[in-house]
Amino acid sequence: MPNPQPPNPDYAQLVEAAVLSMPAARHLGFTFHRIAPGEVELHQPHRPELTQHNGYFQGGVLGSLADFAAGSAAGTLLAPGWINMTLDYTIKLLAPAKGTHVLARGRVLKPGTSITTAAADLYSVDGDAETLCATALVTMRNVKVA
Repeated sequence: MPNPQPPNPDYAQLVEAAVLSMPAARHLGFTFHRIAPGEVELHQPHRPELTQHNGYFQGGVLGSLADFAAGSAAGTLLAPGWINMTLDYTIKLLAPAKGTHVLARGRVLKPGTSITTAAADLYSVDGDAETLCATALVTMRNVKVA
């Protein structure tokens, strides 16, 4: 999507504050590393309570990260007084996710008035190496609240 223009000049602060106020986001403990119109990057540190028995990130955690990344990217393009909620998502786990952290890169594919389609790619990071470990397609419903 070429150079989307956010209708809200405070999009970055609003998206970060809204997402990090959610209990599930606080539990995961990720941080925003980049917020731009139609794009975000989340950084999820490796923590034992987010893994399976073998130390790999658990699949449900990766699904949540993909949902947060894509939904946050979609949120950057909302007008003031609007929020978004997940309608559905499909995630494909492509490789085991183990390393110091996971990067979740969300991007808007098609913004809309009531529905926004976004995607997220997740990378397991170990040193300088990034391995694509999951990809997701996410549909968001945009809702006027004010």
